[in-house]
Amino acid sequence: MDIRPIHTDADYEAALRRIDEVFEAEEGTPEDDELEILSAIVASYERRRYLPPKARPVDVLRFMMEQSDRTQADLAELLGSRPRASEILNEKRELTLEQIRLISARWDIPAGALVGELAPA
Repeated sequence: MDIRPIHTDADYEAALRRIDEVFEAEEGTPEDDELEILSAIVASYERRRYLPPKARPVDVLRFMMEQSDRTQADLAELLGSRPRASEILNEKRELTLEQIRLISARWDIPAGALVGELAPA
């Protein structure tokens, strides 16, 4: 077992090849241990290398609305204000903490995904 940190894409590809080789290892064998360690190292590398940029709250809201077939009118009804829904979706106003809590609770969107600042126009 020759396990090393992953620093390059070549290291990453080699680790993936080795994972394929030992993937069916029987539990408790040295190959099974190697698979567990390599998997953790690969996962760590992927998080560092391929983690997508953090989404803006309004983009998360739009995406979740689209995925659940909700409209601006649905947001307006939830917030109790058509102008407020329009301002939020058009990036004229940020969500308030109260609105984030309401949207999170009613639409099952993680509150942490709705917290942030507007990007400069």
